[in-house]
Amino acid sequence: MATYIEFVSNPIFPLIITPLFLLCFYIYSQQHKYGKKMKQYHPVGGTKFNQLINYRRLHDYNTDLATKYKTYRVFNPFRGEIYTSDPTVVEYILKTNFENYGKGMYTHNVLKDLLGNGIFTVDGDEWKEQRKVSSHEFSNKVLRDFSGVVFTKTAIKVGNIFSKAANSNQTVDITDLFMKATTDSIFKVAFGIDVDNISGSNEEGARFSRAFDDANELVLRRFFDISWKIQKLLNIGTEAELRKNIKVIDDFVYKLIETKIEKMHNAIDDCSLKKEDILSRFLQMNNIDPKYIRDIIVNFVLAGKDPIATSLYWFIYMLCKHPQVQDKVAKEIQEATNMNMEELEITNVADFAARVSEQALHKMKYLHATLTETIRLYPALSLDPKICFSDDVLPDGCNVKKGDVVVYLPYAMGRMKFIWGDDALEFKPERWLDHNGCFHPENPFKFTAFQAGPRTCLGRDFAYRQMKIFSSILLGCFAFKLTDENKIPMYRTMINLQIDGPLHISVSKRYGAANKAEGSKGKDMM
Repeated sequence: MATYIEFVSNPIFPLIITPLFLLCFYIYSQQHKYGKKMKQYHPVGGTKFNQLINYRRLHDYNTDLATKYKTYRVFNPFRGEIYTSDPTVVEYILKTNFENYGKGMYTHNVLKDLLGNGIFTVDGDEWKEQRKVSSHEFSNKVLRDFSGVVFTKTAIKVGNIFSKAANSNQTVDITDLFMKATTDSIFKVAFGIDVDNISGSNEEGARFSRAFDDANELVLRRFFDISWKIQKLLNIGTEAELRKNIKVIDDFVYKLIETKIEKMHNAIDDCSLKKEDILSRFLQMNNIDPKYIRDIIVNFVLAGKDPIATSLYWFIYMLCKHPQVQDKVAKEIQEATNMNMEELEITNVADFAARVSEQALHKMKYLHATLTETIRLYPALSLDPKICFSDDVLPDGCNVKKGDVVVYLPYAMGRMKFIWGDDALEFKPERWLDHNGCFHPENPFKFTAFQAGPRTCLGRDFAYRQMKIFSSILLGCFAFKLTDENKIPMYRTMINLQIDGPLHISVSKRYGAANKAEGSKGKDMM
């Protein structure tokens, strides 16, 4: 990777690449100038070269362009690319003309080394089959009950770490901790495996997580680096790094499959082993190819680990930046869990977690709104490309050609004033509540964090439930502050919107719904 970066950073590089882009752009513009006068095309906002230069701040670069143009083109010498923040266009490609926009071979080829033929890379019958099976699993009451127990146990482990930090006045890196916690949860719920990343005792699991995160970043780069196929052929630069990471992932996953099959064969009479986790039920199907199972596992990890962890630590970050909102969320949690004013001390995380029932979670409307407001501004999936399968005209009257990439931008859309009003950049959970304080959802083509139409995220309710269990237990017991109040976290440009580097917070105990934690003293929470 170092050699590739040095090449791109060389002063000669722009001198070589710029004339090539200018020539291609001239040819491109002439094609649309002559012989096609009746067709209308979106304005050109930039080039692939501009995107590569701005890669570390790609989502903000796209937001800057979306502020000028609701929908715009990015010049690529090899294919047309359209980027949109217009809800009417999003609805058209995700619902109205759904059959004409999908992953396509282009997206499949970019992602297949990591995600294989999983649900996030396929169309047609393959996609329908996997979605049908996955839909059944997410609606299964056994899985719902099992996952609730797993989420609660994991949140208690995290709470005990916070308790120790509060007692010793130590800071905690929540990016690392939350990623370990959601990894543990998804592996237990989906695959019935205890990787125990939180304790740090499983180096193999930690190595898998690092490789998965790095592969996630490197695969997304393929959409913006037109030289990736050459690098892959020569096994150099980012593609050499990607190959190493995927080997680590494959070694771990195939070993997991073998271990699971062996356990199932050795526990024929153990019904719970075969019914609780998702992998066990997949393995009971006849003639299952290990590669097919491998792809399912990796896609489930992508869906269940990163989005929830990233949403949770952006959520805590926003609460630290808005302490009045943090206090309001905490008060609602304590009231929903029936803490009365005499119970000013919470002495045990597990005891408080026992109060977080389904009924209590249902009462937490402001918490739900605050999580949703966080996701509006920091969606886990910040951009989503679709391929146009045949020539088309979008609702704004502009043409799209067969093979063009049409990308909608949840990150940019969350910041558009024409969608959310003049306060679009403000963190305002109240925008999600009606006059009675009840949560009201927005149009899914306006709030696109969970996709919309036939490909709406199957795990949306599953994700909200995990986030609410985690946050209600942690905010019911603790108050959080940024160690560095002036820190503005940057993101890694990858499939999911991870914070780049650690985010350290200081933790203190929270005592009673009406009291602020900073000024209180109480018992150890062990």
